Amino acid sequence: MTEQEIDLNALWRGIKRRLSWILGTALLLGLATYLWSRAQAPVYVASATLISANSGSSDPSLGGALVKAPPLPEGAVQQALQSTQVIVPLLAALKADQDITDDEKARITRNLNLELSEQRLKTVTLVSRVDQYSGGNGIYTLNAKARTPQAAERVANLASASLRNWDSERALENIRRAAAGFRAQLGQVDEQLNEQKTLPSLERQTLIARRANLQASLANVVILEGSAVGVLSRLSDAVSPRLAQSPKPFRDAILAGLLGLLLSAGIVALITVLDRTIRNEDDLLSLNLPTLAVVPRLRQRDVLLSGIVRAARQAGLYEAIGFLRVNVLTALQGKAHPILMVTSTAPGEGKSSLTATLADGFAASGQRVLIIDADLRRGTQEAVWHKFNEVGQWHQLVGEGGARSTREAFQNPQNVQVLQVEENVDMLPAGLSMHDSLSLLNQADLDKALGLWRQNYNLILIDSAPLLALADSLVLGEHADAVLMVCEYGRTQSQSVRAALRRAERGGLKIMGCVINKSDAREDKSYGYSYSYKARGEVKA
Repeated sequence: MTEQEIDLNALWRGIKRRLSWILGTALLLGLATYLWSRAQAPVYVASATLISANSGSSDPSLGGALVKAPPLPEGAVQQALQSTQVIVPLLAALKADQDITDDEKARITRNLNLELSEQRLKTVTLVSRVDQYSGGNGIYTLNAKARTPQAAERVANLASASLRNWDSERALENIRRAAAGFRAQLGQVDEQLNEQKTLPSLERQTLIARRANLQASLANVVILEGSAVGVLSRLSDAVSPRLAQSPKPFRDAILAGLLGLLLSAGIVALITVLDRTIRNEDDLLSLNLPTLAVVPRLRQRDVLLSGIVRAARQAGLYEAIGFLRVNVLTALQGKAHPILMVTSTAPGEGKSSLTATLADGFAASGQRVLIIDADLRRGTQEAVWHKFNEVGQWHQLVGEGGARSTREAFQNPQNVQVLQVEENVDMLPAGLSMHDSLSLLNQADLDKALGLWRQNYNLILIDSAPLLALADSLVLGEHADAVLMVCEYGRTQSQSVRAALRRAERGGLKIMGCVINKSDAREDKSYGYSYSYKARGEVKA
């Protein structure tokens, strides 16, 4: 299998592991969007269309019957719609309109004023379909938004009228400019006639004739003022919309759900890619570390009520512990009274509880086991077995009387008592916590102590301190026949395991393999111990 295939498989496992979270996020986002959309006010959109005919001359024909506005350059109508020349008359017409309710009228007026100041019209928008190659001829569509169908229709038609009026005013500008020119010339002629009353008859008659021509031209201009037209003309008025454009709760919910699905899947994929924790056997392959078992997580409630050992029995972990026991016996085959040290990379990964349940598994098969709690700084074996056997019985391991803790036993290995926590399982508790545990281990004759104690047991399990926390495990591991490392599912980093292996290799420890502890069977079924595989005739509860 290539590295790319391993990455794709890990990515798929990560997505499948968090599939419920992905789907829940998408569903929650879709539901929230649906409720939010339902709470929004409806928005209706009405459209009025204008046609643009830019075929007229830019100069008015005063001798004709029709005066047309100059052609509109590209973008002029859009710019005009956002100007006061169009919006202010629209607001005035809107104020006088009787078909729109006062509340809606006030809301639209407020929005238009705000949008005009920001130069971002949303209440009234323009869509152009103009062919610039034909001189700018085409169609303009005015879209008006309101909360009622009638208001949307009226705003669209009023905006269309205001825009047409603006366009017509452009044609009137040329006529009014021509009229102003004629009036100025008439004033000049009248001034000459009044000031120079002694003019020769011929010159006076010439001025009078010129004045008559100017008056005639002015009269023509005044007449043409009523026939001035713009480039824009009405194509169709807006009609009252039947359905609201928004909100659409179902559509919005589906889109939000799909977006949530993509986002959450992307986040999960990113988390999976960045995740370097140990979750299955494949994660340990690159470290050349065999996986001896994957032990499921116990429910915290069962542990609190019954203790770890009894909770493990009730949870049916014997399938996983059974696999581990077989693998341990295979690795230790040929060794008489073997010593197995159990360690981890960091505190809290469950090495002590695994040691206890493994000892319980060996005891169930009739083998005598001694547990030595050698984590002298944070020993927990006594607490692990407390709820399983609160009384316990001390009995002599070697000698007479003597030590009742690992700390004292290493100092006086000839006289040691052990606590029987269950049939075939004895335990030597760590004793009072000590900070200088390494000095004690270096001074103790561990070969002599372990050699003396192991004769009475089929197996000795040493619960040692984490490899990366203290150097105690390096000292104890030299005297063990094999070392079992415990990794916590979804918590132990692969870099930590790699560092622990390097430290163990330099110390000469014999690492037999790893146990992935506290696995979530619902998330990862790559190591599936079938609890439903029952004996023939047995009824499944």
